[in-house]
Amino acid sequence: MLYFDHNATHPLSATAKRVWLEAVERFPANASSPHRLGQRADAALQDARGRLAKMLGCGADEVVFTSGATEAANTVLAQFAGREVVISAIEHPCVRESVRASELRVSAAGVVDLAELKTQRPALVALMAANNETGVLQPWQAALALCRERGVPLFCDAVQWLGRLPAAGLGACDFVSGSAHKFGGPQGVGFLKCPRHFSPLLHGGPQEDGRRAGTENIAGVLAMVAALEEREAAMHGIAERLAWRGEFEQALGFRTLGAGVDRLWNTAAVVMPEPPDCRRRWVVVLDRLGFAVSTGSACASGKEKPSHVLTAMGLPPGEAARVLRFSAGWETTREDWQRLLAGVRAAQVEATPPSL
Repeated sequence: MLYFDHNATHPLSATAKRVWLEAVERFPANASSPHRLGQRADAALQDARGRLAKMLGCGADEVVFTSGATEAANTVLAQFAGREVVISAIEHPCVRESVRASELRVSAAGVVDLAELKTQRPALVALMAANNETGVLQPWQAALALCRERGVPLFCDAVQWLGRLPAAGLGACDFVSGSAHKFGGPQGVGFLKCPRHFSPLLHGGPQEDGRRAGTENIAGVLAMVAALEEREAAMHGIAERLAWRGEFEQALGFRTLGAGVDRLWNTAAVVMPEPPDCRRRWVVVLDRLGFAVSTGSACASGKEKPSHVLTAMGLPPGEAARVLRFSAGWETTREDWQRLLAGVRAAQVEATPPSL
């Protein structure tokens, strides 16, 4: 199976697996325990906290480890319940479903329009760094500058950015969320960059300096930080990978969402042709041919709503139902993109019934 669904979950890297297994053996104790084994576990946890903070460009005391980005987003937005919050129309559901908020419009290419923000002074602005469905990069740096001028905190969902583009500078945002399994770390662990004085979403023990109760997942945290360090140290060849994706999109010849604006090098969201039989969805045919890809919406069955991201970009339901997302990883080669191209063409043939 050729895997082109890294935006959903990146396979566990060999480095993360090795670090996780070593941590399970070396640090079996609870980091809150007062004995030497507990102190060693806590020291490893604090070391990982400092390494992550260095990559982000923030203080170690601003990093809180979580179960993932969904918990991180819910934690942030719970602080602003009942207050005016502004988000982009393309935020991840873990943001959209966590708060009642006004939404900033996006262009047909999927880039948020910050002009509306210049006339507002909400309690919080939430803007993702890169969209998970289209890969379109968002102007979070410009939004941060605008928020600073107006004295408004900014929450940046950096889930898709981290591990694909440099983390440096993200720590300037008031809140930042990340998830390990998007860049080769294990599932079930993530982080939140937040102010030192912060009310917890999860109550109980004093872990994470009182900002997140619950025993820390030490092995998961160490594996997460190791995976991100590995990506940060080997973040080269982006121009080459952009060229590989460009060759694929050009040869495919279908409409690519976000074409003409900056996107993650690994992501191509394509509007596929209308299949003769709606039950033969492109993702199903490609899966049968040995390609794991993602789709934003079911074929127009009336049972599933089109993706809110695609709707915000102005796609009608019929087109939104035919969008496929191809998302590569650092190990994906030019030959893999070429094999995918051949697979999509084969899927077209299979999805078209023979003429009588």
